[in-house]
Amino acid sequence: MSRIGKKPVQIPAGVKIKREGDRIEVEGPKGKLSRFIPETVGVVLEADTIVVTPVNAGRRDTSLQGLYRTLVSNMIDGVTKGFSKVLEINGVGYRADVKGSVLNLALGYSHPIEYQLPEGITVEVEKQTRITVHGIDKEAVGATAAKIRSFREPEPYKGKGIKYADERILRKAGKTK
Repeated sequence: MSRIGKKPVQIPAGVKIKREGDRIEVEGPKGKLSRFIPETVGVVLEADTIVVTPVNAGRRDTSLQGLYRTLVSNMIDGVTKGFSKVLEINGVGYRADVKGSVLNLALGYSHPIEYQLPEGITVEVEKQTRITVHGIDKEAVGATAAKIRSFREPEPYKGKGIKYADERILRKAGKTK
């Protein structure tokens, strides 16, 4: 049995949850999210908790129970607190700037990179070298941060590139004579 899936999810005050067929909608102070729930997973709405149960006792269904319990919990956290990822830019002349919903990056290429931010994602740039990605959907925040990082991944010799703030780059020694 899934240990995480057995735990009920607490619904904080100010959050409304609605189940319509195979979709669950969560609405809170920061916005509204919805997600598909497969028919092998049952979702029971109680007064101030949500309980996710597997329909069958198979291994796959119990693993889906844990997955969807975590997804629903992340939806509730997103509409109440939100999620963020911090990226750092290292390198001479590397910088970032945001104008509206377009992130402009200068990463040592012959051309600047203009990245159109997805809907629901906001970006803050501090000191031109620190990018903070904000949003209510954890999956979209992580995917956007990964896409920005992929424009210039950190290299192991000098550490130049875009890295997560908590990421540690394993450095390699250069050539020896």
